[in-house]
Order: sequence, then C-alpha cells, then structure tokens
Amino acid sequence: MAAAAIPTPPQGPHIPVLLRPLLQAVAPVFGVWVDGTFGAGGYARGLLAAGAEQVIGIDRDPMVFEMARAWAAPYGDRLRLVEGTFSDLDAIAGGPVDGVVLDLGVSSMQLDLPERGFSFQKDGPLDMRMADSGPTAADLVNTASEGEIADILYHYGEERASRRIARAIVAGRPFARTLQLAAVIERCLPRPKPGQSHPATRSFQAIRIAVNDEFGQLVRGLEAAERALKPGGKLAVVSFHSLEDRIVKRFFQQRSGTEGQGSRHAPAREGQAPGFTLLTRRAIGPDDAELAANPRARSALLRVGRRTDAPARPADRAALGLPKPALMGL
Repeated sequence: MAAAAIPTPPQGPHIPVLLRPLLQAVAPVFGVWVDGTFGAGGYARGLLAAGAEQVIGIDRDPMVFEMARAWAAPYGDRLRLVEGTFSDLDAIAGGPVDGVVLDLGVSSMQLDLPERGFSFQKDGPLDMRMADSGPTAADLVNTASEGEIADILYHYGEERASRRIARAIVAGRPFARTLQLAAVIERCLPRPKPGQSHPATRSFQAIRIAVNDEFGQLVRGLEAAERALKPGGKLAVVSFHSLEDRIVKRFFQQRSGTEGQGSRHAPAREGQAPGFTLLTRRAIGPDDAELAANPRARSALLRVGRRTDAPARPADRAALGLPKPALMGL
C-alpha cells in the first residue's frame, strides 16, 4: 500500500522551514508531541495534520499565544499551549511523549516587528528579549565591560572585529534604539560588497544570544527532550547557524555512540549505552523549491534522532563545543 501523502498545513506569518523533510524523517507521526518553540504554530499544525493525537506547544514569548487565538480553537484539546521555555519541556509535558521538535533562534515574525528590537534594519527599542522579562539588549551593551562585550561578539557572533566594535560601543554609550547601535557597528567595518550580509548581522546575533541565554537553553532543552521521550520517540532539531548546529551535532554524536572515532572534541567513551540512534546521518538542508519560496531557509539544518531505552543522563558540556564566555549559567 502506498504511503499517504504528507498534508501541507496552513501557513502563518512565519513559514516553518524544512517542515516537509522533517515530517518525512519522523514518519509515521502519532501520539503526543512537544513543539518546544511554538512560534506561529507551523510545526504544530504540520504534526497534527500528519497524525499526532496531541501537540503541546511551548514558547516563552506571550505574543505567540495571542496570535494563536485566531486559528487554534478548531483543534480543541489536540493543541495544548503553555508559556514557558523548552529547557523545562519534560516537566511541562508531565509524562513520556512520542516526539519533540525544536526550531532554534529567532522567528521571522519577531524579526519583522521593530518594537521587539531584533532588527538592525528597522528602528525600535533595543530589547531583543524573546520573553517579556529579564535584562534587555540595552541593559547589556550599556553596563557590560568592554572586554565582556568583545567576548560576547567574538564567541557568540564569530565577529573578528569584536574588540574594535566593543571599544566603539563603550565610547558611544548609552544606547536605547536598534538603529543607533547598528550605526556605530557599521562605522567599525568596511562597507559590504553586493551579496554580503549587513555589517551588524553578527553583532546583533551575538547580543541576542546572550540576552536570551540561547546556548544554555539549547543544552538544557536537549537534555529535557531525552528525559521526556519514550523509547522509539523522535527528536528533530532545526538550527540556523554553525554554533547551534555544532552543539546539536555533538549532542547526537554523544548519545548515539558515533563520537567514538576519537575526535579531539569528543573522545571515545565506553560503558554508556546509546540514548539515541541517528535518523539523519548528515544534516538536511533546504532544497531549491523551499529556497525559492522562503529565502530565510538558506542556512537551516535539520538533525533527527530516535530515542532508545537507555537511561537519560547529563550532557558532556566540555565536548559539545559550547562557545565561551560561559555566561549562560550552565
């Protein structure tokens, strides 16, 4: 009997990247799933359309639940929405689940709202918080030392001009608006050539990651997913830059036993049963059709693993390639 075609769910303001290959990699979809980064609900709707009995949608941004009111009612109890962080997904789920999906980084709808402060191309308050609590990006750049700012830009944004930019930020303080900060960063770097990214791209990424503790959340979220998944359950993670993908890749290597090739980053270990088997040996990227429909998918990478019955355990942070400085409270 031919496999059923995977349905295409309705699209919201944020187009979920790699949705079709994700659903193909985790098929058949059934039971209870956690969408740990609910956003506009694209993955949740895709999972429900593909056969999930229930999806628990978690997000730390209260705005997404206001938006969901426009379309979520017909799903009834099949869609449960919870404000929180995916690092607590096992406690939020309250029991074993059949699958977990994590879509890392900032969403298109957050980038497109100037008042959220993520964009270096639209003027808004220098905020960058995914939730509505805690220190803002303005708090960070206005109070951190020059050395701390330089370390954040270099380790979280891979910005080679980090010291020059940090020096200019400290000299130009205080900052309250996104374009004010972007202009200072622009003056520190050469004018970009056609096709190159905006000069502030890496710095804004780094500050956003630090403000939202994104790497700390990621490691704790991967550990929480391992604790929550039933044997046979699937974990699918979509990342958007090399630092995120490196952490996800090495986590799956640790858990699947494929790290045991003696890498200097992940030396072989003995006596630990694999917690996952890999369903994607290599990361899956977007195809030409998806890139044509959604250019923001160009850097997306998907990795998928299937949970075994081995006990969950803490991740080896030293082998995950976590960027320094360790400001994420690990």
